[in-house]
Amino acid sequence: MAVQEARGDLGAEGVHEGGCTCGDCPHGAREGHRRAVAAFLRRRDEFAAGRGLPAAVAHSASASRQWVSEELTQRAEAVAEQGRAEGAAWLARLWLRTVCAVWGAVTLLLLAEALTAIGAGWTGARTAALLAALAVAGALTAACFFHRARGGALAPVIGEDNRISTSRTVAACWVLFVGYAVLLLAVRLAAASGHAERDALISGLDLARGAGVVTVLAVVCGIAVLVRRVVGLRVLAQRLQKVPAHRPRAADLLTDDSGRGAFADIQYVAISAVALLFAAVRLARRPDQLPDLPWGLAVVVLISAATYLAGKYAEGGRPVILSVVRAREPGDLDGPIRTGDDIEIRGSGFVPPGAQTADRLSRMVVRIGAVDVHVPLVPVAGGFRNPTDNALTVPVPAEVEPGSVEVQVVTAAGVATNRCIVQVTE
Repeated sequence: MAVQEARGDLGAEGVHEGGCTCGDCPHGAREGHRRAVAAFLRRRDEFAAGRGLPAAVAHSASASRQWVSEELTQRAEAVAEQGRAEGAAWLARLWLRTVCAVWGAVTLLLLAEALTAIGAGWTGARTAALLAALAVAGALTAACFFHRARGGALAPVIGEDNRISTSRTVAACWVLFVGYAVLLLAVRLAAASGHAERDALISGLDLARGAGVVTVLAVVCGIAVLVRRVVGLRVLAQRLQKVPAHRPRAADLLTDDSGRGAFADIQYVAISAVALLFAAVRLARRPDQLPDLPWGLAVVVLISAATYLAGKYAEGGRPVILSVVRAREPGDLDGPIRTGDDIEIRGSGFVPPGAQTADRLSRMVVRIGAVDVHVPLVPVAGGFRNPTDNALTVPVPAEVEPGSVEVQVVTAAGVATNRCIVQVTE
């Protein structure tokens, strides 16, 4: 009921009540999510300034804190539902945009070939390049159609956390390029009329000519498979916290899960893009053989891939509790922890990357003995004072038995910290 009331409030702020998810409608999923987020941020800042509290709870600090936390949690769940709807609608539209981008690239290739043919004349290699591009574009269009509900041709590079995978994207680019190069040679071989020309095209596929490209292709594909395995095992072992995103973003290629630029990802994408551009130029200059990527450049790509893999091994870590103390307000007397008191849990890794939104923060739980206590949301201007990545405050409920009690934090990713023993007195 409370969630429905929150949805009704969001509808009053301008969200379309009809459930429209089309991209052109001003009340579509994207506009609805944007307005819902804006309404939530206004409400959060009102609570942070002490406005909007009902008179029944305004006299009690603990009661007002609990009421504000519950209100923000319900509103955050409604906003998160809007975000998921916007993400699903975005994925459903992405396949058509991908098709337009693919055929736009084919058009650019045609224009480039037409411009460079002025004076030099149209050759069979240009025709073969255009036919190979049409074949690749047709295959990608079919993939877009069959996977249109999951982002079209981008579906294979979207990870289990609903983010675009850097390793899969780099590997897919190399696979497409090498496949296009081989297809170009196949078209030229099919159109060749003389034995000498056919022998030259077949020799262009020799490993000695394309050893650098083949090595890079093997390594980047192996990195893509290995990274998926490494991330999966680290998540199962609770050594890495993963929170799904509402929808994939192009920035995922260069950032970590929290949206901050990641050096390992940036250098991997940048060096791979430069190497691909070099290989494409070599293919354009010598369309009768696989692009002979120099070993110096190939080794640079391999070092970049190794750096990226090492970064994946190094990232993350299990959340840990360092200490638990009694939270003391200014003017309070010092004393032991009693039921009804607030305790401050200090440590690291309480907020996983990508879990800074209110709906994810509200899922944090502190297990005090046999009692699970939801961490209250304490808003401040522009964010939340509680919980944070290295500290959080919760009340000790009356159901906790006096004596030695274990305290444990369960993050939004479902990872539990170590246990810390505290003494609770009557």
